[in-house]
Amino acid sequence: MNTSPSPPGVGPVDGSTVQIGALVPLSRPGWVEAGRHLLAGLELAVGEVNAAGGIAGRPLELLVRDTAADPQRSVAAVDELDRLGVAALVGEYHSVAARAAAGRADALGLPFLCSSAVLDALTEQPTHGVARLAPAQSHGWQVYADFLLGAGHSRIAVAAQPSVYWASGARILRDYLSPRGVTVIELDMHSLIPAAMCDKLADMRTTALLLLVGYPEPAVSIVKAVRRDQRLATMMIGAPAGQPEFAEWARLLGDEGTAIPFLCYLPERLGPLGTRIETALRERLAEAPSFVAFEGYDTIAVLAAASRAHGVNRARIAGSWPCVAVEGTRGRIQFSRSPGIGVWQWTWPPVHVVDRDPAAPDRFRILYTP
Repeated sequence: MNTSPSPPGVGPVDGSTVQIGALVPLSRPGWVEAGRHLLAGLELAVGEVNAAGGIAGRPLELLVRDTAADPQRSVAAVDELDRLGVAALVGEYHSVAARAAAGRADALGLPFLCSSAVLDALTEQPTHGVARLAPAQSHGWQVYADFLLGAGHSRIAVAAQPSVYWASGARILRDYLSPRGVTVIELDMHSLIPAAMCDKLADMRTTALLLLVGYPEPAVSIVKAVRRDQRLATMMIGAPAGQPEFAEWARLLGDEGTAIPFLCYLPERLGPLGTRIETALRERLAEAPSFVAFEGYDTIAVLAAASRAHGVNRARIAGSWPCVAVEGTRGRIQFSRSPGIGVWQWTWPPVHVVDRDPAAPDRFRILYTP
């Protein structure tokens, strides 16, 4: 396999289309529903760009690669797309896969606009070629921690699986909450089954359990076990990573999946563009679009604006991130440098804590706004 970097500024190879590489989790163990929504947003925006004349008369073409949330597979996809001569990379939902892709893209001089992954350390060192739409994990999860404080929780259990992403989330919560008098107790779900976890919770006098685990399993089994244990009838279940966002959650859990607060990156009310895109995404997906679908659409909107203004040369696209100013579906998108984050970052997308309404599980309630 040829893994040498491409020459600086390489663009599409055939001159007829502007090819964009799209990294999307479309098979397990990736979160397939998130991948489907992300791809729907990307494809909708590409269709609109092309209907409006493309980029300097050249249509955009998405070259989609399934990462399956696997870092090695992500790196292989970046290498393949680099050899095919794509102008830029977009997409990805899973932080660990996005981090691997971002590192490889940076080494190849291939601009990467990451749509949805939130891990703060998306690259090992500061880079000018990578930008991100999703809020950094430290920003969003501190909002969630403020929600927990406001709700009066002082003893919180965290059901966690081994992962860079989950470990980072647990650390953010612990570092933010512990100085404020909150006890955070971590439960290793690598060694605990849900029933044994419930026994521990019953003895620990915790008032909240946070799901820092994979989906659908073991998240669904944990929710069912807690909801059906009378000892834990008053236990709040929380999911800062957003597992309840997607329709499959409601299908798998029904009423048991309601009243589980999670982070959502949509404004309280969509503007005219967001409303129009919501309608188009709903028709495309045959269900309510998640914030991930909007992230996908906004990704292409940003890339198209950058390409129109600066050309499809890789180096020029990479250099355009600090100059971008685009009206996206969820607000005006501009990138800046944020302390501790090595990529160009939209600071910040809307962030709310929401849950599914027990009275209407398909409806979200806003519980907290920073």
